Amino acid sequence: MARMPVTPAPSRPHLQPIGTTGAPFRPVLDASELPEGAMRRVTLGELDVLIAHTPAGIVATDDRCPHMSAPLSIGELEGCVVACPLHEGRFDLCTGDTVQMPTTGGLGPDGTYFPTWSPAGKDPKVDPPGKKAEARRLTQVQRLRYYPVRISGDSIEIAVP
Repeated sequence: MARMPVTPAPSRPHLQPIGTTGAPFRPVLDASELPEGAMRRVTLGELDVLIAHTPAGIVATDDRCPHMSAPLSIGELEGCVVACPLHEGRFDLCTGDTVQMPTTGGLGPDGTYFPTWSPAGKDPKVDPPGKKAEARRLTQVQRLRYYPVRISGDSIEIAVP
């Protein structure tokens, strides 16, 4: 049975970190270590990158939830959507969109306000007034940042500044 070729997901140049255009590619993982549906954390110096094999291809983004920086690599991946293990936010790795705001609510990437919410079957969240509530209300989910990906032989490579 022939193995399907591993390919990068479509690039998102407008969501790339500064300095990645023209940056050198670095091998980070053997493609055989990342079957479809799998995620891995790769650390390059002080940079933690999430490498995910989605139905759209291989994606490389910061291994930090765009809400409060929890490591996405220990969350769950369903298709293109990664679930944050901390506040149940869900983010589409194929489009960069927020699929579900975190339970803490706050501001979406476009500045739209979302109230706190409770998962089904749990008691409603009480958000007493004060600095913590104000901080949650003003915390803005950032957009995911994508690192350019290429496949060279059997190696997954990403461009980092």
